[in-house]
Amino acid sequence: MSTKTAEEVVRMIFRSPSPMIKIEFQGGEPLLNWEVVKHIIEYAEKLNRIASKYLEFVLCTNLTLVTEDILAYLRLHKVRISTSLDGPKPLHDLHRIKRDGNSSYDDFLRNLPLVRSVVGQDACSPLLTITRDHLPRLRSVIDEYLDKGFSGIFLRAINPYGIAKTEWTTLGYPIEDFVSAYKDAFAYILEINKSGHRFIEFYASLLLNRILTPFSTGFVDLQSPSGAGISGVIYDYNGDVFPTDESRMLARSGDLSFYLGNVHSSNYEDIFGGMRLREITRQTCLEVLPGCATCFYQLYCGSDPIRNYAESGDIIGHRPSSDFCKKNMQLFDFLFDILRANDKKTLDVFWSWITNRDIKDVSL
Repeated sequence: MSTKTAEEVVRMIFRSPSPMIKIEFQGGEPLLNWEVVKHIIEYAEKLNRIASKYLEFVLCTNLTLVTEDILAYLRLHKVRISTSLDGPKPLHDLHRIKRDGNSSYDDFLRNLPLVRSVVGQDACSPLLTITRDHLPRLRSVIDEYLDKGFSGIFLRAINPYGIAKTEWTTLGYPIEDFVSAYKDAFAYILEINKSGHRFIEFYASLLLNRILTPFSTGFVDLQSPSGAGISGVIYDYNGDVFPTDESRMLARSGDLSFYLGNVHSSNYEDIFGGMRLREITRQTCLEVLPGCATCFYQLYCGSDPIRNYAESGDIIGHRPSSDFCKKNMQLFDFLFDILRANDKKTLDVFWSWITNRDIKDVSL
């Protein structure tokens, strides 16, 4: 991304009526273009002196290029760090080996203490990509997260986009296999929490927040209509705009079905008031979608129009064959079975996750 495009993107972002803005730098590896990352941060802060919005930044990095100077800058500007940890070294390096053949896990392990010493213990959060190789080993992945001092894990199924789609026979799996592995990993996480160590499974926490409280989570996939292009939007390096990262990946493979415009040639009204985004919004209201309209989990669920399109060819999708629907239905069944059992220790764990409190404080 050039400086010129970066400024156009930031100006477009600040056209949003939202009082809260989070700018997240993704890649590739954003630190390869560190000067533009800094320019975006400082330009956004400059515009916000007048806009007075609640402004946040997140940098997604594999930690291979971080330095003490970079980290000091991130701390100064209150930038949170999102990174990747796919488990113990053999699992992590299985699909994340560096171009020169060396281990990215070794770089992660070497730089994590530096990140925490400069930015703070909780300023760096990892994200797990679950491939076929992970399914029988999720307990060892959880142990790795615990060993490295992280407070939780997001167990998310791999999506059929980009490299994952082209390498699906190697990386992918039936959604039923994911749910089976998820249930086993979740049982292990409950054991850990009941032993007194608070450790969150973040997707379950999102679902439980929807079930047990009247509050929305802000999670794009659990909204009606979908949050694609409304709660979040993707600005590509050249200024192209997409409702989700998955739609950007579709565009990379030649499918421009979800292209919304470009910051250099389109205005805000064309991009966010245009027919493409209106169609996505209109056709992702669960209250009128076939299958969703009569589903007893409708209040807690959402839709994924881009995945529907990738699987079935249209953004409404086909519920009986939808992996998104199968996964959420089975996980809701699983969580409601646990809730019906009404075990006090388990409920204490769930409320500690939702309220962000220690388990012993919840049980008082």
